[in-house]
Amino acid sequence: MHIAVAGNIGSGKTTLTRMLAEHYGWIPRFESVTFNPYLEDYYKDIQRWSFPLEVYFLKERFRDVLEIAKTDKVIIQDRSIFEGVYIFAANNKSMGNMTDRDFETFMNLFELMVKVTKTPDLMIYLRSSIQHLVEQIQKRGRDYEQGMKIEYLQKLNDRYEDFIENKYPGKVMIIEADNIDYLNNPADFASITDRIDALFYGLFPERIPFEK
Repeated sequence: MHIAVAGNIGSGKTTLTRMLAEHYGWIPRFESVTFNPYLEDYYKDIQRWSFPLEVYFLKERFRDVLEIAKTDKVIIQDRSIFEGVYIFAANNKSMGNMTDRDFETFMNLFELMVKVTKTPDLMIYLRSSIQHLVEQIQKRGRDYEQGMKIEYLQKLNDRYEDFIENKYPGKVMIIEADNIDYLNNPADFASITDRIDALFYGLFPERIPFEK
């Protein structure tokens, strides 16, 4: 089984992925941020480094998808291959950070990959306001993120909403991240696991909160 946790930068994906993996005994797959060789350069010069950054992420996520398909264990993934394409790469293209040629090459590569992949069994989407994202980004204090522009985060948020509502074909659970503190409040975390239990284990079916 494959579960993906989706959400904008600073929405709390990694924390929730880790907590759910620990709670259920699932195997986590985390996004390559700490060891990404392009990330710091990208935030210094987005236009120059957008294409290699997006290709690197695509390569990493495709490798994850192939490995997930080989196991019968439950895998929970911090961000899916679909987000990297329909949100981050598409946003860089719309902002003029990727040329038409580079974007076409990127999309051709992705289209080849999706022929041998499938959507996750469940996508958990952390919906966050810009204010919440900024607060979380400042709190975690990554140097390369501190100069991120509000406009950039807003464009990503808009694309996430369009992706969830109009482009993603799989099952989605939406969590309003502004109004929940699953890290510090056990009741808030339990509210999430109750929803997951309702889907996978048939508990409290009247509380299934899926948007699709």
